[in-house]
Amino acid sequence: MAKKLDLDSLPRRTGSGYPAAFLPRVAGRSSLRLAEAGGLSQFGVNLIRLEPGAASSIRHWHEREDEFVWVTEGELVMVTDDGEAVMRPGDCVAFPAGRPDAHHFLNRSAEPASFLVVGAKMAGEIAHYPDEDLVMRHAEGRQAYFHRDGTPWEG
Repeated sequence: MAKKLDLDSLPRRTGSGYPAAFLPRVAGRSSLRLAEAGGLSQFGVNLIRLEPGAASSIRHWHEREDEFVWVTEGELVMVTDDGEAVMRPGDCVAFPAGRPDAHHFLNRSAEPASFLVVGAKMAGEIAHYPDEDLVMRHAEGRQAYFHRDGTPWEG
């Protein structure tokens, strides 16, 4: 039986699966894994919180996964291949799979900001980070990072 999720009781995840060299870029980012807490397995729903000065991720795009973002609190700057756009509560954006429009969100304000992100959980997903020599491959429930030439990322 479905029941209301108690957000205050959910564990807040910090950090990232990125190689250690990239972790400082996402310091100040945390998330609540709402789909997981509700027992969903076909798609992810995460409530991301960015402290002032934090970034949501390294700028990236997905080969196989659609991604939808809806700002719920504060002010964020969306950075895409086309430039920057300010986003406030109620603003949303969709990133269709397979379109190489690298993106991330920055909190340049003095207050925390939050957004909801919904995405598919596609087997064999590949994410590209065009500003870095970095590619992520998702297989067998795990993320692995590689250089663009296919050699594994070490360190």
